[in-house]
Amino acid sequence: MTQGRTLVLSVDRDDDIGWKAKIDSPCIGRAACLEAANTLALTDPEDSDVNAIFSAVKIFDELTANGEDVAIAVIAGNHLHMIEGDRRIATSLAKVVEETGVTNCVLVTDGAEDEYVIPIIQSRIPVSSIKRVIVNQMPNLEGTYYILKKLFDDPKISRMVFIPIGLAMLLYAIAYLLDKPEWATIVVIGVIGCFLLYKGFGFDELVHGVTAALRVSLSRGRFSFVTYTTTILLLIIGLTIGFQNVLIYYSADSSLGLVTYLMTFIYGAFEWLIFAGLVLSVGVIIDVYQNERENLGKVIVFPFFVTAIGLILYAASIYTISIQGVPDFPLSSETISQYILWSTISGIISAVVGVAIQYYVNQKIVGQQKQEIIEVI
Repeated sequence: MTQGRTLVLSVDRDDDIGWKAKIDSPCIGRAACLEAANTLALTDPEDSDVNAIFSAVKIFDELTANGEDVAIAVIAGNHLHMIEGDRRIATSLAKVVEETGVTNCVLVTDGAEDEYVIPIIQSRIPVSSIKRVIVNQMPNLEGTYYILKKLFDDPKISRMVFIPIGLAMLLYAIAYLLDKPEWATIVVIGVIGCFLLYKGFGFDELVHGVTAALRVSLSRGRFSFVTYTTTILLLIIGLTIGFQNVLIYYSADSSLGLVTYLMTFIYGAFEWLIFAGLVLSVGVIIDVYQNERENLGKVIVFPFFVTAIGLILYAASIYTISIQGVPDFPLSSETISQYILWSTISGIISAVVGVAIQYYVNQKIVGQQKQEIIEVI
């Protein structure tokens, strides 16, 4: 015989008894649990939680017939928010344990989803047994449904599935409304391809990071909010000019390779992109200097590296464009070599100066920290 008092516990993690049957949990006692099961069964006879609650009542009756000291309860989570639901389960269980004085638990679940709460249950009371209730006619239905539900509930997966399908349907509809059905396939494939590249290269994480940085800088009244906003505008201008440059050279000669078009984009946009990087770097440096001065050495090098990378890419772009013989290129062959030479040298010098300044700043910060330690001692 089990020592102490046993709790037969049915867990409804997605709160079907509350969402469908309008029953507040926890339900403590055999009568309350039967009422919850009957009400839910009348509301939705196909809900698997009905079977789980009736199974819990059956186990309660069997243990009681064996002479054990048993209590029974049904607790529920949240239908829409699993995190809040799990917290509610923990709070409800604490209330049940306090009211019933149980010392161990027989857990009854209706499938794999509810078993995710086992660590929560075990953190409050020892689990001596687990009973999983599955409808006999369809033993794999609950697990399959749970897997699909979890996949589509995951924002990352649902966006990857639903957004491309939704875009395809919307673009097809727009193409037919404009009486241009021949555009539909090209536009759909192009847009979905851009979306997949956007997700695949992690640009969505970059956008999320920039948005979060903007929110934090605004809420804390930091100078970088202004520079972040300015950087975004400069990037938009630079990307627009770069794409315009590609279209100009594409219209002049459509036989150029992808690398050449990429270099024409860099040639048209590099000034704006460098300016955007410098503005962003200045904002970060000012914020770090004001709030986290000990990290100044890590960011002081940013504007120098941005300038170096921009100048080197500029040299690479005009070199590639020149050797491909792109028509209507404004630089003459005599000046191209000078531009390449001076851009490369200037880029290297900028990087070296940045590293030297970073070393000087780091040494000064270390010296100040040692001086503060000495003063404290």
